[in-house]
Amino acid sequence: MIDLRSDTVTKPSLAMRQAMFDAEVGDDVYGEDPTVNHLEARAAEIVGKEAALFIPTGTMGNTIGLKLLTNHGQEIIADSRAHVVDWELSMTAWFSGCQVRTIESTDGILTWEQIRRLIKPITFNAAPTGAITLENTHNMGGGRFYPQETIDEICDGAHDLGVPVHMDGARVFNAAAASGRSVREISAKVDTITFCLSKALGAPMGSILAGSRQLMDKARLLRKRLGGGMRQAGVLAAAGLIALEQGPAELATDHANARFIASELSKIDSLRVLRAETNIVVFDVSGTGLTPREISARLKERGVLINGFNDRMMRALTHRDVNREQCATATAELAAIVAPARNRAPVLQ
Repeated sequence: MIDLRSDTVTKPSLAMRQAMFDAEVGDDVYGEDPTVNHLEARAAEIVGKEAALFIPTGTMGNTIGLKLLTNHGQEIIADSRAHVVDWELSMTAWFSGCQVRTIESTDGILTWEQIRRLIKPITFNAAPTGAITLENTHNMGGGRFYPQETIDEICDGAHDLGVPVHMDGARVFNAAAASGRSVREISAKVDTITFCLSKALGAPMGSILAGSRQLMDKARLLRKRLGGGMRQAGVLAAAGLIALEQGPAELATDHANARFIASELSKIDSLRVLRAETNIVVFDVSGTGLTPREISARLKERGVLINGFNDRMMRALTHRDVNREQCATATAELAAIVAPARNRAPVLQ
């Protein structure tokens, strides 16, 4: 099967498997796993923060990151299609006791002017703003990444008003590869950042949350509260170290393959394709006369896995386990399925 459902489907490389086999371990809940400690120290160094914490999932990372920055009864400002809004089971309400104040955007990239108008001080009526969260790259925005000046302006403006900023950087290394900037530069002004080892970087599982030493000490307690104490986790952290050190070098290839898919799909009648900046290609199939579910089922019969995420949109993600030839095969199979559609729709810019 040619699996373009997500970059989470990658299998651990031979180097990862060997590192897992050889990993020195201890009890991480006691802080005694040397491989986990090494991963956390290296991750903190790369993102330019005082400390980092190895956690099972990106959802847990966002949950803890936002909890650290807020108090019950506050608001969190986010894009209306943010992962923390649509795909994390309302953990901001369930765990942090905060409601989300959303902002509509065309591509998931918020501006300081949009955010500034919604920041609320402490009053007797309205819930005050506790934090801002930025998703970089933006999943439902088709992998768009934030311009650095926009991140800096948001952080500077927010901090002037006493509001902290969390970055959902699940694919922040993709943002770094596409922008030519380091992750350290991208995350320099945010208060907390989470990123996934198990997506584009290719580890079998795990994410990182990073911030100040004080915040990460508290985060360790919150991880335990959420059931994230993983004991001899060095066997997993070992794969994460390989992903962290070797994974970024492969992202440019993933991005080139995504641009290829976007270019090929734009030639298909009645598809509307979002511009591919990183490794995510989002396209509208409503003009084909078929639903995403129907297209997915027919593609699966042809050996291709691509998912829809609503009644008209589908998403293909490139990763290290899918090469250019397989991308070409996948787009050809999709073209064969929707070939009867007639009116060609424009490419979205």
